[in-house]
Amino acid sequence: MGDKKEVKVLVEGGKATPAPPLGPSLAPLKINIGQVVAEINEKTKSLAGMQVPVKVTVDIETKKWVIEVGTPPSSALIKKELKVEKGSEAAGLKRIGDLTEEQARKVAKMKFGSDADSFYKQIVGTARSMGVSVGKGGITDAEIKAYEKLVAEKAAEKEAKQKAREAAQATTAGAAAGAPAAAAAPAEKK
Repeated sequence: MGDKKEVKVLVEGGKATPAPPLGPSLAPLKINIGQVVAEINEKTKSLAGMQVPVKVTVDIETKKWVIEVGTPPSSALIKKELKVEKGSEAAGLKRIGDLTEEQARKVAKMKFGSDADSFYKQIVGTARSMGVSVGKGGITDAEIKAYEKLVAEKAAEKEAKQKAREAAQATTAGAAAGAPAAAAAPAEKK
């Protein structure tokens, strides 16, 4: 094999197209982009709905290519396992779900090829950063009420700060408006 060119892209599983980013990256290599896209879609169809890293290595002389499919990010695997669209907007304060230990080990095996403790712990850490607990069970009504109370308290605190800021600005504006008038008035003589 002669010179090789690598193209690395992130595509949605089973839905790669010749549009950017893939097509423009492969076009200068003068290979059949349609065949490459079809092969990528075939290799990634089991990962539908997730962003999947793909590396296409092309031999410049023979125009043959090899496609390597990576694993999706851990967060995408966790979302797929929980059947949710996104993580918590307030991770650490609001849980969006709970993985069982078995589910977390399954994700570790999908991502790393092993569910050894070090890989399992990486998945647990990623899950925590998304607002997903591991082994705590479902979200309780008490958790929901506590989060709603916290949100209400923060909103009230933000509103109080805004009112204080507006009052300070009004005081400053009033003092500034009155200052030139006082300076312009003639001084009285005694």
